[in-house]
Amino acid sequence: MEDPIQLKEEGNKYFQASDYEKALQSYTQAIKLNKDKALQAVLYRNRAACFLKKEEYAKAASDASRAIDINASDIKALYRRSQALEKLGKLDQAFKDAQKCATLEPRNKNFQETLRRLGANIQEKLRIQFSTDSRVQKMFEILLDENSDKEKREKAANNLIVLGREEAGAERIFQNNGVNLLLQLIETKNPELILAAVRTLSGMCTGHKARATAILHYLGIDSICMWMSVDNEEISLAVCNLLQTITDCLLGQGKEEHHGKEEALVLDTKKDLRMITTRLLDMLVSKKVSGQGRDRALNLLNKNIPRKDLKDHDNSRSIFVIDNGLKKILKVVGQIPEMPDCLPLTENTQLTASVLLNKLYDDLRCDPERDNYRLICEEYIKSKIDPQDMDKTLHAIQIVSGVLQGPFDLGNKLLGMKGVMEMMVALCGSEREIDQLVAVEALIHASTKLSRATFIITNGVTLLKEIYKKTKNEKIKIRALVGLCKLGSAGGTDYGLRQFAEGSTEKLAKQCRKWLCNTSIDARTRKWAVEGLSYLTLDADVKDDFVEDEPALKAMFDLAKASDKTILYSVASALVNCTNSYDTKELVPELVQLAKFSKQHVPEEHPKDKKDFVVKRVKRLLKAGVVSALACMVKADSAILTDQSKELIARVFLALCEDPKDRGTIVAQGGGKALIPLAVEGTDVGKIKASHALAKIAAISNPDIAFPGERVYEVVRPLVSLLNTERDGLQNYEALLGLTNFSGRSDKLRLKIIKEKALPDIENYMFENHDQLRQAATECMCNLVVNKEVQERFVADGNDRLKLVVLLCGEDDEKVQVAAAGALAMLTAAQKKLCLKMTEVTTQWLEILQRLCLHDNMEVQHRGLVIAFNLISADKELAKKLVESELLEILTYVGKQEDHPKKQHIISVARDCLSKCMDYELIKPLSQA
Repeated sequence: MEDPIQLKEEGNKYFQASDYEKALQSYTQAIKLNKDKALQAVLYRNRAACFLKKEEYAKAASDASRAIDINASDIKALYRRSQALEKLGKLDQAFKDAQKCATLEPRNKNFQETLRRLGANIQEKLRIQFSTDSRVQKMFEILLDENSDKEKREKAANNLIVLGREEAGAERIFQNNGVNLLLQLIETKNPELILAAVRTLSGMCTGHKARATAILHYLGIDSICMWMSVDNEEISLAVCNLLQTITDCLLGQGKEEHHGKEEALVLDTKKDLRMITTRLLDMLVSKKVSGQGRDRALNLLNKNIPRKDLKDHDNSRSIFVIDNGLKKILKVVGQIPEMPDCLPLTENTQLTASVLLNKLYDDLRCDPERDNYRLICEEYIKSKIDPQDMDKTLHAIQIVSGVLQGPFDLGNKLLGMKGVMEMMVALCGSEREIDQLVAVEALIHASTKLSRATFIITNGVTLLKEIYKKTKNEKIKIRALVGLCKLGSAGGTDYGLRQFAEGSTEKLAKQCRKWLCNTSIDARTRKWAVEGLSYLTLDADVKDDFVEDEPALKAMFDLAKASDKTILYSVASALVNCTNSYDTKELVPELVQLAKFSKQHVPEEHPKDKKDFVVKRVKRLLKAGVVSALACMVKADSAILTDQSKELIARVFLALCEDPKDRGTIVAQGGGKALIPLAVEGTDVGKIKASHALAKIAAISNPDIAFPGERVYEVVRPLVSLLNTERDGLQNYEALLGLTNFSGRSDKLRLKIIKEKALPDIENYMFENHDQLRQAATECMCNLVVNKEVQERFVADGNDRLKLVVLLCGEDDEKVQVAAAGALAMLTAAQKKLCLKMTEVTTQWLEILQRLCLHDNMEVQHRGLVIAFNLISADKELAKKLVESELLEILTYVGKQEDHPKKQHIISVARDCLSKCMDYELIKPLSQA
């Protein structure tokens, strides 16, 4: 067992050496082992000093308090607590501690000065507090006075929102009966005042659990849900954001701050979270709730119920929703907009509900949980199937259709329920158009997998063709066509597995494009035309015709930018197909021969899927404005923008970025900004594709233009994520080029790269056998060595970083030499220690330096001479060693050359080296020799 006193001494040494992390570890270990009270007080006091240095003020105050509990007159502990409390903004408590210190040591000038400063700060805080209080009152008076000038009211509303976002302002509003006054603003029914009040409440709740809980209880969840149900998009969204902010606080997410006494309060948030969840589920089936309100409730459930990380074993929130609300979600999914008793819906409601069904199903951890989910669904569908009541049965089929758009495996099982498939086929033959509409949609969603589609091809194609020919209703006609499209594309991109006769798919696609361009048809129906194209574009002839049809492309992009977000997946799928950015398996020629010999089917590539055709299609899409459409799709604040949709969009962006000439256009149309969220959230594949697209842009663009302002710092992490042995060489290389470009811009960017722990990876690539990777990594390091922190890593003992750079200067690859020599020149200029260290890391250093100084490439030669000058300037003994070598001859040869504009910078450095040697009196001028 280690000795606490020894550990304390060790901690003191680390503290004096400014290694606060190690000092902290020593003191913590000593506290655990120590039994002596007096020593315990000293250890807590010392650890408080470490926390102060690390700017962890709450912990510093806590440790100092523990020391004071043992010894009330411990002056150092009192002073440290005073410092910590001052930083935490608790000036009155800090003043009391400083006062005790001044009483114990009245002659200590430091304590007297602290007292004066704290006194002045308290006076200033009180002055601001009273002026803030009066400002708050004034704002509410203006807002609640109906006769106030409109401009004054707007200004007061904006000021109130700003004040609510500041901690001090939020607290003043809260303490001055502000929540009640904000409630009065909401009750005025004036949309502008309601918005101002709700946004102020959001600001007040952000990062403050106790205040958020108090506001939730004061306003009441029923009132909040009622405001969210209104048919005003701005108000509904603002209330939704307020509820999300409150939920974040209750879940302990978001910008959590420490607020003194609040730390001691144990807030039971589970009860409140369940209450919110229950009310949101009630909103789903209430006729009083607007379509937008229903969407908001579904989006909140989508965002907060399933686990963010599957490593977290607690899925109790999902289980609660399944047990108490699954039937309510199924009711939403089963709504038929054309029926008179339908709940108010938007075009996004039902797909958002399907997404929620999918997320809940994915969040289940074991088969019994999944079986329970399936049984609830089966029981609910059975209760709806009634051969005597066709309307009721329609709802059952619509539910199956909705589940197929969510957890597909479960939907497939539901299709197998007795009577479901037969009912779908029977409805297709019904005389009622609504029956046909629902049945055709269900058939489309059912035919997703090849095996299932094969079954439907034998039964469904005939029905769909019959409906297509007979019906005069465009809505049904287009859906029947999409069903045929989907069945026709069941062979995927395999040219040899086409389901329909030659030319049939082109005819279907032509009809889809015709409907897509017909603006007289409603958007919901035109959306189905895009759905059809998303299947048919697996055929290369269809892709080529589609991208040639600019009006059809623009019509699709306009739909993608509209409020109906259910189209996102279809548009993204069609674009992935047109750009061939889907994954393809490479065929091994030997295996192909073997398959042919054994009469197995071998996938065939369409002639128009070759690279030059794909490049032409990409150019066409860029010309038609695909980037602005994709950027708009990424902005969709809806659960419908699933991780799978994000992955598809990322794939398209990567395909668009392939040609460096197009990257400027992509940036100009908002592509750079749109890629950042795709690189941070989504599937692993999607994040990699988006990061790679960012790397392609970052490698050749001016970062200030491509990623203006603070945005550039958000790009660093995605680039660093590509420096991974699991990524391919091209991804590594382009990420390194992007980081090289960034590291040459500013020290702040260099620090961000270091903070993202990129240095070890960059160093690893400097050892790579691949010439281009080694060159890119060395160039990146050349830019990074300007940073002091990086220089310190080279100075530190026990590593081969400097040796590697010196040896890279001796490489045959000129580009690697340029970068390595540049890095060495900067390192030796910045750190004298490295000049001496350079001579110790390898015996070849002098030979390498001489080769650099005689190099044919002027850039390499100049950098070599700068290194020589740095070594000579650093140490007289080192200069003597260089003068005694052949380097003197080289310097003399270069220095004696006639002035020449192109080589002048090289000649000047050589002459500076010789001058320095003369100053040391190691050589004499020619006249004295």
